[in-house]
Amino acid sequence: MAPYESDDAVGSAQDENPPSGRRKAARYAVPVAVVGVAAATIGLVPALADSGDPDLPKISAQQLINKIAKSDVQQLSGTVKVTTDLGLPDLGGLEKGLLSGADRGGSGDDSAADPQAKLTELASGTHTLRVAADGPDRQKLSLLESGAEYSLIHDGKDVWGYDSKSNQVHHSTAVGSGKERAEPPATPKDFADEALKSVDDTTSVTVDGTAHVAGRDAYKLLIQPRQSGTTVGAISIAVDAKTGLPLKFTLTPKSGGAAVFDAGFTQVSFARPAASTFDFTPPKGAKVTEEKDAARAPEHTREHGGLAGGLEGKGGPKVLGKGWTSVATFDTGAKGGLPTGSRGGDLGGFLGSLGEKVTGKFGKGTVFSTRLVNALITDDGKVYAGAVTKDALVKAADAGK
Repeated sequence: MAPYESDDAVGSAQDENPPSGRRKAARYAVPVAVVGVAAATIGLVPALADSGDPDLPKISAQQLINKIAKSDVQQLSGTVKVTTDLGLPDLGGLEKGLLSGADRGGSGDDSAADPQAKLTELASGTHTLRVAADGPDRQKLSLLESGAEYSLIHDGKDVWGYDSKSNQVHHSTAVGSGKERAEPPATPKDFADEALKSVDDTTSVTVDGTAHVAGRDAYKLLIQPRQSGTTVGAISIAVDAKTGLPLKFTLTPKSGGAAVFDAGFTQVSFARPAASTFDFTPPKGAKVTEEKDAARAPEHTREHGGLAGGLEGKGGPKVLGKGWTSVATFDTGAKGGLPTGSRGGDLGGFLGSLGEKVTGKFGKGTVFSTRLVNALITDDGKVYAGAVTKDALVKAADAGK
């Protein structure tokens, strides 16, 4: 079937987007999700597609964006495949400690069921998730492993994490209520929402035909940067033709090859899940860790010994530039550039061996590269990161000096 006629939705989309500062922050959310745990660089493998594209009524890109915005699916259950291919070196598990801040000097507070630490496993490799939702106050995400399962259950005011392998439980009280509460991203909709916030005059948005995803008819929305200097090639979102729910999210790099970040259902149902789906009682003999109120405060992340905590720095990030070539900059306040961590001063040297030394008007530093995100850590403790090429990153650091 021939692709739909291109329909640039930038102008109309701008009217629905938040102010430019929020658009920049939203765009950077995708790189941050890849670099750090928050979003944990979560990516999903291509959903199993049926043969033959469905014959659907023509729709413009703006109409399709509106359809996504108006989608109000409250109940669903399904299976999602997760694959992240950033091209990162194998650090033998060390990267998990760096990203999550799990190395806290042996405080004894760590739990194998802590969602912050557990979901870092989605930062690489292939995983299978089961997801379920019944309104804004009841969700469940299960990470299936070989002979084991990790579940994150939100039921009203309670949030439970359970790791069957270690028989450990992590319990916290949900902050906020209803749709105001931020939940861990689990479906293509979470990623699509962030991507659509970044649509502006630096972006081309078109309808790129149709597809079958998880047995559902879907339209394909194609988002492409108009700027050079970005590492993002394109973002493709498969949108359920009936409900408007994004069923598949794929981010491909400009360098080509496999998707870096690809999210898709392999099975989905919009029937209300059984109430028992969200019931949880700690198993007999399980070790239960109660999360303290202080641990949920934003300042808590700055106390972590990991790289993610260090990158947050003081005062939050600033954004340099515009659109897809925007770069976030942090000041870690740590002279000498690379973090040493609680395991000893040799950590900085080890990390330095994985990067490329660069110089510029900003001084000296080390660039760490993936297939999507580049990050520059300068010798005076500043960090520049974005979905941009190394040259664009160094140029941004020079301009921001």
